Amino acid sequence: MQLKLVNVLQILSSGVSKNWYCATCSITVSRTCSCDVETSKILNIPLIVTEQYPEGLGSTIPELDVAHAVGIFPKTKFSMLIPEVENALANKCCSEGVEAVILFGIEAHVCIEQTALDLRAKNIQVHIVADATSSRSQEDRLLAFERLRQYGCFVSTSESVIFKLLKDKNHPDFNVIRPLIKNVSPQTGLSSRI
Repeated sequence: MQLKLVNVLQILSSGVSKNWYCATCSITVSRTCSCDVETSKILNIPLIVTEQYPEGLGSTIPELDVAHAVGIFPKTKFSMLIPEVENALANKCCSEGVEAVILFGIEAHVCIEQTALDLRAKNIQVHIVADATSSRSQEDRLLAFERLRQYGCFVSTSESVIFKLLKDKNHPDFNVIRPLIKNVSPQTGLSSRI
């Protein structure tokens, strides 16, 4: 079974958008995250949302409709693989075992990277949605993607991940998802630096 894990917080998202490399990156990342969240809903892929210290950093950005999530879990540990998430994995959505996880959110070099390491230690395949994942600095973001590849993670774009999930133009939900991927993702500056 495949699963999506997301960690996008309001205050951090605001901080991400103020950095030099990406005046529009926060908008792009949240738009891409929204597309991935909507895809999980349409394809009935379990979605688990974590919030890093929501009392201080804020909750999930309101642009993301995560009402269908298996759970929204506050945490202080940087990895998203906290006991509550592991319980949800085992009991609510993936009793037959998780084969692959799609990770996106913030920050690439902290929560995303530490979650990926924990998942890889459990021999779970990890797909990082690069255009839906960011950090406060482009340097941290790019170096995190490089390390994630070294750990054995697949780093790709939202569109690539969505087509992998669909597998075929004749998928029954293809026409429902097509409007989500109709427009090419805005440039994030990643392709020239990866």
